Amino acid sequence: MDAQCFTDSSEAGQATRYRSLFISDVHLGTKGAQAEALLEFLKMHDADTIYLVGDIIDGWRLRASWYWPQTHNDVVQKLLRKVRKGTRIIYIPGNHDEFLREFCGLQFGGIEINETAIHEAADGKRYLIVHGDLFDLVVRHAKWLALLGDWAYRAAMVLSAYINFVRRKLGFTYWSLSAWAKARVKNAVNFIGQFEDTLAAEAKRHEVDGVICGHIHSAAMRDIGGLDYINTGDWVESCTAVVEHWDGRMEMVNWQTQSQVLSGSAQLALPLRWRRAA
Repeated sequence: MDAQCFTDSSEAGQATRYRSLFISDVHLGTKGAQAEALLEFLKMHDADTIYLVGDIIDGWRLRASWYWPQTHNDVVQKLLRKVRKGTRIIYIPGNHDEFLREFCGLQFGGIEINETAIHEAADGKRYLIVHGDLFDLVVRHAKWLALLGDWAYRAAMVLSAYINFVRRKLGFTYWSLSAWAKARVKNAVNFIGQFEDTLAAEAKRHEVDGVICGHIHSAAMRDIGGLDYINTGDWVESCTAVVEHWDGRMEMVNWQTQSQVLSGSAQLALPLRWRRAA
């Protein structure tokens, strides 16, 4: 159940339509948000239902300093156009866009705002949809520490940008400093493991078959005690999303955003798909 594999995808042109699509941690309003990559992804991927699983807008950063380029506005407009064309969009707020939790039960431009959701897949499996921050003790009980962690993460992203500038000059591919640290720093590894176990336990409490979440910027699809734990990742570094096929099968899509300067323009690499092997 834990086996994972990548396969190439080179579809171009018309968008592939899925039953459902799950996206989280875009962090619009920050310089790290990969808005252009997300726009390309949304052009090539459509669904009957789209779940925005929190931290789509980064209210923490916008309160500190306003940053909202045209591409970030284009993402919002793209989602609103999908609603007008018949797509159902459900927005589950996270900690960075917690201001939206005051509006749970309401709609904005046809986008539904909910604290959580239960999604029933085509194969009958039921999934708890939740951002995940409410199960992060640091965010819940020591927000100052969470803000410090957010600052450290942004600092790591700045350092990573310089490192990758040099790597591109040398012909190397993108390398994530934060992902490297998460995989090797003991406390980070332990935190991720505890977070995943806690979310799986919450799914069990809701008597569902699995949980789909975000928050920790660590894309994953695994079985935990007979429950499906699915984390959608983020659109700051990994650029990942989860799609539900028409038979109910869940698949991780890794939309690579390696920039290669060709004829003076940046070019997106072909997407990779990540799925659980049968």
